Amino acid sequence: MFASPILTDAAGGAGPARAEAGSRHDAPAEHLLRLAESMFAHSGEGIIVTAADTRIIDVNPAFEAITGYSRAEACGRTPAMLNSGRQPPAFYAAMWAALLSDGFWQGDVWNRRRSGEPYVERLTIVRMDDAHGATLNYLGIFSDITTQTLQAEHLERIAHYDPLSGLPNRCLLTARLQHSMAQARRRGTSVAVVCLDCDDFRSVNDRHGHGVGDELLVALGARLKDTIRDCDTIGRLGGDEFFVVIDDLRDVSACLPLVRRLLDAVAEPLLVGPHRFRLTGSMGIALYPDGGDIDADQLIRRADQAMYSAKAQGKNRYVIFGHEALSCLPDEVVFFESVAHAIQHGEFELYYQPIVHLRTGELNSVEALIRWRHPRRGLLVPGEFLPRLEGHPLSASIDAWVLDEALRQHGRWLAEGIDVAISVNIGSEQLQQPGFVERLKALLEDTPSFKPGRLKFEVLETTALDDLARVSRTIEECGKLGVPFALDDFGTGYSSLMYLKQLPARRIKVDQGFVRDMLVDPEDLAILEAVLGMGAAFKREVVAEGVETLEHARMLVQMGCVLGQGYGIARPMPAGQLRQWSAQWTLPDLSAPSPETHCGGQ
Repeated sequence: MFASPILTDAAGGAGPARAEAGSRHDAPAEHLLRLAESMFAHSGEGIIVTAADTRIIDVNPAFEAITGYSRAEACGRTPAMLNSGRQPPAFYAAMWAALLSDGFWQGDVWNRRRSGEPYVERLTIVRMDDAHGATLNYLGIFSDITTQTLQAEHLERIAHYDPLSGLPNRCLLTARLQHSMAQARRRGTSVAVVCLDCDDFRSVNDRHGHGVGDELLVALGARLKDTIRDCDTIGRLGGDEFFVVIDDLRDVSACLPLVRRLLDAVAEPLLVGPHRFRLTGSMGIALYPDGGDIDADQLIRRADQAMYSAKAQGKNRYVIFGHEALSCLPDEVVFFESVAHAIQHGEFELYYQPIVHLRTGELNSVEALIRWRHPRRGLLVPGEFLPRLEGHPLSASIDAWVLDEALRQHGRWLAEGIDVAISVNIGSEQLQQPGFVERLKALLEDTPSFKPGRLKFEVLETTALDDLARVSRTIEECGKLGVPFALDDFGTGYSSLMYLKQLPARRIKVDQGFVRDMLVDPEDLAILEAVLGMGAAFKREVVAEGVETLEHARMLVQMGCVLGQGYGIARPMPAGQLRQWSAQWTLPDLSAPSPETHCGGQ
């Protein structure tokens, strides 16, 4: 038992008289012994007794209940069996230093139960010496305070951390800023506060819901935290507004590289589930010291004011408080502004690539492909600018322009006696916007020359469509307006069968990579055969992209694919060249081998 070794040692040894029953002088000692034993057995606090070498001599039932170790399992071992690894070696070194010098230590320790579950105990350790000062035992008494500790930590987080992102809130950010400003005064350095607000974030919530918006903010906060230095602090003050305290600066210019990295971090695409977002941010910067004696709250307000100035100047840039003329644009902003300028000043144009019937040579339709006639870089193909616009509002503006221009060109061709259907690529964002069908209907009503089937939409099969049922209804409603759909780049995505089953698209376009290499790659040939089989099973019209040679055309016809598109037929061309190409185009004889590389007149 607990009392025996300690009381015996403390009394200088167990004398024979202690065992003599009925002794008038021994009664108080026996009473104390029984009292100690009762306290040991029934105490609500865990008690552990070790020898001088820290090996456990005894534990009480409360120890067993708290730690999960039985007395038999604990005795003979050291308290190190409870070590959770959460305290560093320096913590235990300080504990032992106190025990050796004072004979006493008290504090909170994270330990680990037998099950592996961590817990917090409030521990008191007493060193017990004999009359000569030699250590006999160590006595530890502890209580489980895990619940109280976790509650306190929870209250601490509520008081000082944003519940959504886990970043410091205004209260903690202000406290850290005050500390940084005090250090700056002592060291003669500077502090910068950056207010970052996402541009047009409300559209994310309106289109995708607040749940997706919250996930996006959490992902953005994590990325921004990874961007800053360890000595800096990032916090979220609410909504889509973040603040960064940049510490220990030599001068104002020292913070600008980090500010630019923050803007770049916002502009990098972010994935939230099936959604891919491209955001921009407006940033305001306030410096300390920068004239006048101000406090942390005033410095935060200055950064906030500078952020609104950045928004007023066009967004996606930063402004330094008191130096609005120093507003700076990152490269991405220059690109977006040049795209907006190109839309306004007619720098975009459409090229058209024919799709032909490989048995009759008849022109089936043309695909509208955008080009940017850049004033300095010349004619740019879509791959040089469209990927950078993905998720940006300008992407929807370009989609709208392409649709308008395709309908205008169809009218011009009709006036010239050319009646050909035009396929237009449509982005998933535009397709899933509320009111899309109503806007399309209004546009077609304003185009009296439009005839059903003369406008077709192509949507990438790799596109992640959030609500297939709603998109399916949209495609059906467009079909009622006379605008059928095609699944483009079919076979490259992860949803081929699902999309083919659920989306009422009339046409599938086999990705050009499979067609181009089918003559030399058996796997691509097998994929092409499988797609053609699916097209036949689901009664879909199949178009093969990437038809580059006569051999491609001959093989496709033999496999049952009669619609083709590719450089072997014609390259994309300006609208004015279609009449001449159509007059010169002839379908070669596919029944016999031919030395010619291309299929026809281009």
